[in-house]
Amino acid sequence: MNIGKDTVVTITYIVRDLDGKLLEESDEPVSYLHGGYDNIFPLVEQALEGKVIGETIDLKLQPADAFGEFDEDLVRVEPREAFPPEIEIGMQFVGSPLEGGEELLYTVTDIAEEKVVVDGNHPYAGQAVHFQCKVAGVRAATPDEVAHRHAHGEHGHHHH
Repeated sequence: MNIGKDTVVTITYIVRDLDGKLLEESDEPVSYLHGGYDNIFPLVEQALEGKVIGETIDLKLQPADAFGEFDEDLVRVEPREAFPPEIEIGMQFVGSPLEGGEELLYTVTDIAEEKVVVDGNHPYAGQAVHFQCKVAGVRAATPDEVAHRHAHGEHGHHHH
């Protein structure tokens, strides 16, 4: 079966920076619903269109096509007392940049006397990346998956 709209695609992938340093690798195959549902980078989805099991793609993605541009507005300085006593650089917290805004995952990047610096950018924001993946499976999506706009079951999304 070829990859097309409303197919569930299972891939294994490797993401490296342009110097070849490994940034991320799938430990297990990952499944997504194909067809413009924003479940994977659009250029990756475009490159996978029509592929079959066993085929690979190898793309260089600019920041805007991968993890996004770095946004200075997502770096914030917060009072130290807003965090637990055991706070360390690298810890992550969910928070909203604006009152009632969408929640983001913030990473602690610095701790000073009475201040903590948190960054809501993806750790690879602002980086061009080299994305390689191999198609491990392709099947027709169920009506339920199409309705929910994501893959269910093994390697997919399990809960709502």
